[in-house]
Amino acid sequence: MAIPATFNLENYHELCEHLASQDGDLKAILDAHGYPPMWTRENTFETLVHIILEQQVSLASALATLNKLKEKTTEITPDSILRLNDEEMRACFVSRQKMGYLRGLAQALKNGEIDLNELAKLPNDEVRERLVQLKGIGNWTVDVYLMFTLQRADIFPIGDLAAVNALKRLKQLASSSTREEVLEISEGWEPFRTVACMMLWHYYLSNPRRK
Repeated sequence: MAIPATFNLENYHELCEHLASQDGDLKAILDAHGYPPMWTRENTFETLVHIILEQQVSLASALATLNKLKEKTTEITPDSILRLNDEEMRACFVSRQKMGYLRGLAQALKNGEIDLNELAKLPNDEVRERLVQLKGIGNWTVDVYLMFTLQRADIFPIGDLAAVNALKRLKQLASSSTREEVLEISEGWEPFRTVACMMLWHYYLSNPRRK
């Protein structure tokens, strides 16, 4: 059971340069904006809570909610989340739907249904299979977890609007381009699609659309 390739501080810039040597558009990102940050997160319950909070909202809004939960609980753990009642959750800006997601995740970790240390030792498909069994965790959430936390090198999060829109802008695709067309282009960056996506996010954040 082989663990997929990962990226780290030692090989990150080298992988960026490799991709740039293969794709002139990615090279243009490096030339204009330098290396993208190596966005990573620790393999903790708090990280998964944070990713769930980021679903369907802005990053700033999700972070504000996470920080309110931290203030309320001191430390975000399965036990501390399960101790919060609905009113306390609402005061931290957690929607009713996400209350259920966070409590379900907390209970799964407490019951041993999910072991984060064990997930780190599994192939991508098995990580996905285990996590999507939990209510509120879909493919986008798993993709972000694999990319940011487990640092798996070959993930393209097709459900991420920023990554998809950045790719369309970079490659001058029509806004109506299909999921299949986007995925076909991303396949040209295998086996380092995660690193290419970091470059796309860097491009997206460095070139915000003027309204």
